[in-house]
Amino acid sequence: MGLRIEAKWIAMFVHTFGLCGVKAGDACAVLSETQTRPELPQLAELALLQMGARVFHVVLPARPLTAPVPVRSTGASDAIGQLEPVVQALAASVFIADCTVEGLQHAVELPRILKGGARVLAISHEHPEILERCLPRAEDETPVREAMRQLKAAQRMHVTSAAGTDLHVSLAGARIGGVWGFSSRPGTLSHWPGGLVLAFPAAGSVNGTLVLDRGDVNLTFKRYLDAPVRLQIENDHAVRVDGDGVDAELMRVYFAAWNDPAAYAVSHLGWGLNRRARWDAMAFHDKADFNGTELRAFAGNFLYSTGANEVAGRHTLGHFDLPLRGCTVMLDGVAVVERGLLL
Repeated sequence: MGLRIEAKWIAMFVHTFGLCGVKAGDACAVLSETQTRPELPQLAELALLQMGARVFHVVLPARPLTAPVPVRSTGASDAIGQLEPVVQALAASVFIADCTVEGLQHAVELPRILKGGARVLAISHEHPEILERCLPRAEDETPVREAMRQLKAAQRMHVTSAAGTDLHVSLAGARIGGVWGFSSRPGTLSHWPGGLVLAFPAAGSVNGTLVLDRGDVNLTFKRYLDAPVRLQIENDHAVRVDGDGVDAELMRVYFAAWNDPAAYAVSHLGWGLNRRARWDAMAFHDKADFNGTELRAFAGNFLYSTGANEVAGRHTLGHFDLPLRGCTVMLDGVAVVERGLLL
């Protein structure tokens, strides 16, 4: 049974959709699945109707499992299954409230949907309280755009930490993206919560050591680490996963389950800019109520993710999102994050 709908949650959806430029009369789709948290599409519908939009629902049945292991928190929903009438309906919309479980960020149908001019807001699949605490504000756009400019202008990223991280990243040929929690430009996608900047590196761009320390986060497992895990990265790929604890063993087993070299490779990396997002938020919610988008965005985290990377020509469902604390992130020798503090 879903949560009771609260008036304050409708108001926050109205606020966020307003930042996305929704106007009275706009044709707006609410996209969801049969396994979606029911309160999310309800809130989206009520907010859009309050704004005078023309609303319709697209509800997709759950698809058969194809992966050898559970798939969590990838941002790559397969709910549409390339069903052409659904793609056409979404592409013809002015605005899409994306309430799918995994989100359309990396869905194979997204380019065709955006080509139609639709604006997509991926609403993270979690308790509305989390969305409320991380409510986007108009002023959130400026620091993300500035971080994107810094990243686009840089040639190299160097990431270090007291725990032993020493990672070298070439940014030549990388695709740079940023999310601030809303977008009013046609043909774009944003997600809520937002507040991070990312690079999708070209093939062969990442080398060195990544050390996940105690208290860092494995968002695929929705788990704070109890013991350090050391990843040796060579030409983008984690060639060794060292560590004595259960965290290291869980990662080794999950990597191996895919039987796919692309699952070991870097997807994207960057840092969090959202000063309202909290590292400790996962401690307050059951796993079913928490998707972890907030922890990707908390200010000063270094986010390292493995899995699909279209820029490098790699495609896989295997995915880790790993927010690290206490890192120093340098762009061409200039710090943008110092020992976990956003500069």
